[in-house]
Amino acid sequence: MGQKINPRGFRLGPVFTWSSRWFANKKRYKKLLLMDVKLREELFLDLRSAGLARVDIERSINKVKVTVHVARPGVVIGRGGSGMEELKRFVESFLSRLETDMEARESQHEAGRLKVELAVEPVKAPNLNAYLVATSICDQLARRLPHKRVAHQAVDRVMAAGAKGVRVALAGRIAGAEIARREKYQAGTVPLSTIREEIDFAAVPALTKSGYIGVKVWICRKS
Repeated sequence: MGQKINPRGFRLGPVFTWSSRWFANKKRYKKLLLMDVKLREELFLDLRSAGLARVDIERSINKVKVTVHVARPGVVIGRGGSGMEELKRFVESFLSRLETDMEARESQHEAGRLKVELAVEPVKAPNLNAYLVATSICDQLARRLPHKRVAHQAVDRVMAAGAKGVRVALAGRIAGAEIARREKYQAGTVPLSTIREEIDFAAVPALTKSGYIGVKVWICRKS
């Protein structure tokens, strides 16, 4: 069962918390959910150079708090906090534009008085974050580096950072092969069925000249 469900979703509540924390009625729920999804897509594209790992969104009646977890917070903050102000204006304009596009009268009224609060949290151990590790592997595969060396180096870095175990899975036309295949690289223990274990998971596609290669990373952190 542990391999047929997202490990983070499997542990929501006991180990992990929700990345979107708000309540809405049946009419508003789908609109707010779509806004969260689109905002995350834009932020992951815009803050890729800063090593964005996760975006938390909290909503109240007339305020939205966006917390970005990045590996390099200095890139986001900028000189004298100029980067924070620019990012805050971008989030405000993006949310207002989304609300207008959805043609929701109640949202349009709220767009003018919607307050956005932005916070930046550093990722203390980037090598123990599955998304950052998977993104690093994808970037190297896109540069056509040997996949075995890339995977083994990623596994070694994660274990050196203090993880209990790590698993890396590559799937697709690896190294430009004619026939797609799947390869796994693992070190330590990764008990996917144990709910109390803190297992971080990420799946990121790597676009190579031969096509997409799927990269999945499981990291079992020490509790």
